[in-house]
Amino acid sequence: MDQKKRVMAFGIAGLLLVAALVGVGQQVAAPASMSPAKPSAVDQLLSFVETISNYLGQGLLYVLNLITGNRVSDALEKPLGYLALITVILIFFGIFEFARKVIWVGVIIGWVLLVVRIILDALKI
Repeated sequence: MDQKKRVMAFGIAGLLLVAALVGVGQQVAAPASMSPAKPSAVDQLLSFVETISNYLGQGLLYVLNLITGNRVSDALEKPLGYLALITVILIFFGIFEFARKVIWVGVIIGWVLLVVRIILDALKI
């Protein structure tokens, strides 16, 4: 019973992590009173992650549109890119058993939801 509680807690933590990673690309406008400052290392890292995910999303969207005849919405570019980036990271760091199990839950849920959305877009429902 104790192990089930641990798995559930880590599953929820993994889902929160995935939600946080997906929300990283959201941009908020700065107040007008703030002067433009030199981007910090964190801003540059987040921009780098967003750029990589955009390229991955564009590539996957291109392939999906080739398969479905341009029926997949362009709005899926960002979620596809972030989910693909998380999947690549998961494969790259797959040696960590504990982290892998937690991340797989979020990745599987994300891919299932995206596949459902793609099917709905392709069928125009």
